Amino acid sequence: MQILLFLLHLSGAVLLLLFAVRMVRTGIERAFGPSLHRAMNRKRGPVTMMASGLIMAMVLQSSAAVTLLVAGFAGSGGMAFAPGLAMVLGGDLGSALLIMLLSFPLEEVVPFLLATGGLLFLKSQTRNWKQVGRILVGIALILIALRYLREAVEPVRDSAILPALAGYFERDFVTAFITGAALAFVMHSSVATILMTVAVVAIGALPLAAGVSLVLGANLGSAVIPVWLTRRADPVVRRIPLANLILRGLAALVAATAINSFGLPDALSDLGNAATLVAVHIGFNTLILTLIVFARPLQSALLRFLPDAPAALIAKPLHKSHLDPGTTDTPVRALACLRREVIRMTDVLSEMLVPVMDLYQSYDHKQANALVAEDDVLNAALHDIRLFAAELPHHAMQKSEKRELRALVDYAIAIEAAGDLLVRRLIPLAQEKSDNHLSFSDAGFKELSGLYKRLCQNLETASSVLVSNDLVGARQLLEEKAEMARLERKTRKEHLKRLSAGVPESFASSDVHIETAYTLKEMHSWIVTVAHPILLREGQLLDSRLADDGQPEPSR
Repeated sequence: MQILLFLLHLSGAVLLLLFAVRMVRTGIERAFGPSLHRAMNRKRGPVTMMASGLIMAMVLQSSAAVTLLVAGFAGSGGMAFAPGLAMVLGGDLGSALLIMLLSFPLEEVVPFLLATGGLLFLKSQTRNWKQVGRILVGIALILIALRYLREAVEPVRDSAILPALAGYFERDFVTAFITGAALAFVMHSSVATILMTVAVVAIGALPLAAGVSLVLGANLGSAVIPVWLTRRADPVVRRIPLANLILRGLAALVAATAINSFGLPDALSDLGNAATLVAVHIGFNTLILTLIVFARPLQSALLRFLPDAPAALIAKPLHKSHLDPGTTDTPVRALACLRREVIRMTDVLSEMLVPVMDLYQSYDHKQANALVAEDDVLNAALHDIRLFAAELPHHAMQKSEKRELRALVDYAIAIEAAGDLLVRRLIPLAQEKSDNHLSFSDAGFKELSGLYKRLCQNLETASSVLVSNDLVGARQLLEEKAEMARLERKTRKEHLKRLSAGVPESFASSDVHIETAYTLKEMHSWIVTVAHPILLREGQLLDSRLADDGQPEPSR
């Protein structure tokens, strides 16, 4: 029972620490985000860029966040490799200095931070001051979480399990190193991981040698995070995070091996365990700054390993994602990126629809394969949207932002489903018509062309509604859904009349005609779903039909 209580208390303390760190970072992004981005975009020397990265990491409470921002600027052409790497290395040191500040005994200021921050957040009418209040409360929660962490570990410090685990980490520095890397990666925060390690070492629950290995491992884990988050980005975006991982990861492994073999310098013997651990972390990240001399050869090696995308692919803007991992801590900017990405999906689907009726007239295998490749773009976009949405801080989002997020993800699913219908049903039907040398009657092909044109026109309307949230356009789309269903029934009825009249073309191509009409109607049904959240929000969507007039239902 004691072990279960310990795990429960420890989990609560760690989650509170993670929440507090993210709370501070969110407040800073919302209050000073544009100013930070402008500061990063200035072109300066390596030393100045290191200083900028140091300050940025202390402000954002995360070196990984600085790396992602730098990678984003590099991807847009706003930052070269060497200055970007200098800023990232400076950010690593800034994160270490932040840990030093937070490890000071500051518990006496917690009531002041809570009172001042709470008043600013609840009473201030100014956006920036409200976010300052959020930041102060977040700092107070960090200090509370660290105290709670120490109190959670205290009861089991003298038990059989914790000393055995601590002794194992002390003897096997490789396991401790890997554990630190895994904790930083899973928690997505080296700051939280190292603060937790310092707090446990400070009360003697973990030996200093094991703590050093955990901290150096956390440096590796922190460098892995941006590499993982940019794994699907363009090569130019991925190079700086990967360079940081190579330099910081190898240096951490060398440092852990050296300290385990030769021990810590004698100059650190007069410091306490916790202070020694913080000093090792700061010293390690200070020495890493000297590795900027390897920027040029590292850039050449990464250019060979991650060459720029071919010009043909770069010229295809519809294949380039609008999702920016650096915006996930700011819901307003993240939702803007998400909306642009869903609009890109509608543009890809619109491009896919262009040759469809030509394939029915003259089937081309090369063109059909190109459409299948375009559908892979939709599938990849939906996958990335789901991951991006999962990264957003749902706890910090307002109800309206959560509704918008759900609506955008739902419509991305709808667009991807429409693309699947095109590739899996319309293309095989066109191929069947070609392979069996079938032909439509003139009237039948005209009816199918009418359904197809209506689908394309309403996809354009849906894209406009997605941008503008236009209520009139949303009503028009849902009315078009009923009209599309009527036209599909009409072409089926007319087709049966032609069969009764013995038209040979209609008889031979009957299955293809009916399935094509039904698939076009089904694709249209997915496309118009963009209207549902708008009409629901305005009270104009009843359980089974549109409201009779254009006015919201009266409240009861």
